[in-house]
Amino acid sequence: MALAGIATGTKAPEFELKDNHGRTVRLSDFRGEKNVVLLFYPFAFTGVCTGELCALRDELPKFVNDDTQLLAVSNDSIHTLRVFAEQEGLEYPLVSDFWPHGEVSRAYGVFDEEKGCAVRGTFIIDKEGVVRWSVVNGLPDARDLNEYVKALETL
Repeated sequence: MALAGIATGTKAPEFELKDNHGRTVRLSDFRGEKNVVLLFYPFAFTGVCTGELCALRDELPKFVNDDTQLLAVSNDSIHTLRVFAEQEGLEYPLVSDFWPHGEVSRAYGVFDEEKGCAVRGTFIIDKEGVVRWSVVNGLPDARDLNEYVKALETL
């Protein structure tokens, strides 16, 4: 079953999760301040996910700056995400949607119930908390981060 994610033009579901350092991350923390690139990925340490997150690391000034914040969400534990970030040199928040397992992924319509993980969904959320652009790919299909840059330029 293909997942589509929540529609553009809708209010992004609020969430409160922990990052790889145990810090609380809320979507509302960025409201009125920064656009958010909210990126869901299946699992740390897997080939496609590592490739996508390292590509973002290599272009980080485009996704973490005075106007934009990147948040990468998976269903891994914060402990797993901490080791993954250290190993790959990921300097942006890796956010854990581990427990209740996949609750935020479900709210965004990107949780694969059969696999027990998020699929590859990305949501560009403006400073008012509205989803302005999104893409949802299946588990094996990497996303094109240049599409995120184009979407951010329209805000």
